[in-house]
Amino acid sequence: MRDDEWSQQRAEAVRLQAERLQARQDAEHTRAEALLREFVAAARDAGLPAEDLQVQGYGGRGTARTPLQGWYLRVDRTSGISTDGDFYVLTAPIGLLDRVRGVRPEPRRPPLLLGAGGKDGDSISLADALERLLPGWRAPSAG
Repeated sequence: MRDDEWSQQRAEAVRLQAERLQARQDAEHTRAEALLREFVAAARDAGLPAEDLQVQGYGGRGTARTPLQGWYLRVDRTSGISTDGDFYVLTAPIGLLDRVRGVRPEPRRPPLLLGAGGKDGDSISLADALERLLPGWRAPSAG
């Protein structure tokens, strides 16, 4: 096999691997989005009070208000879900003006595992985070 043929085969294998990874990630995000939609409906039905969500500065350097209402998914308040079912990462570099004016974070596609790749004990499944907020919110058959 010539070097250029080998290079082409490797490039094709890398491309296929990237496509498969993207498909798995898209499927994960789609499942997480459905889970959040179900949770928001259950939270509304149960009368779970939403709170004003804030963004924390990196390294715990202050907070900034947002126009969002919802629930914090993690005890450290670094991610949350709005009452519309959108997922937000609630950490960012914030300056003095951000603290005064507030910030408007952009929604992101939610993961099924919050804090993946972090320190040991830092991750929690999205399902467990939602269960902590509203115990028993899912019907046993929906699990």
